[in-house]
Amino acid sequence: QGEAARSALRSSQRMRRLVADLLLLARTDVGRVIPHEPCDLAQIVVEAASELGSVSAAHEISLDVGRMGLVLVEGSRDELHRLTINLLENALRHTPAGTEIRVSSDLGDDGQAILVVEDDGPGVPEHLRDTLFERFVRGAGDRGGSFGLGLAIVHAVAESHGGSVTIEPTGERDGEPYGARFVVRLPTAT
Repeated sequence: QGEAARSALRSSQRMRRLVADLLLLARTDVGRVIPHEPCDLAQIVVEAASELGSVSAAHEISLDVGRMGLVLVEGSRDELHRLTINLLENALRHTPAGTEIRVSSDLGDDGQAILVVEDDGPGVPEHLRDTLFERFVRGAGDRGGSFGLGLAIVHAVAESHGGSVTIEPTGERDGEPYGARFVVRLPTAT
């Protein structure tokens, strides 16, 4: 009975998250804007990384935030938190145990806030790069833990905040790209 109750709880938590994800995407589809306020990007990154600390034990998450001081973006704190969580969960899900995941937030040369989540894992297969930010796209290493909405949400949140998200390999091994480096650019708060 105890295991059945725990299983039901896990299922209800997954369904609650799925409904929240679909609601967020539906709001962005119709252009509904959540009230924005100045948010410290470094603080959002630290909170998201600490929230995932208990499920990231097999990975090392290193943070490099706040070197340039306070980096304020105008946005919805909850949505920016979700964006960061989704990028971190994506890295945890698609890299082998022992992989280092590096997260940084800084101010770019162009004056935009930059959030980077990168790893030295196997990287994103070439055939997925063009569709990676679409809904319901899942990589081969997913192991059934997602609905394929995480990166679509990252893309939607970045765009709804006047920003963008790109992906690039972190390096090259034997002439082949490896690793994944997600770069989110957001306008800073005025």
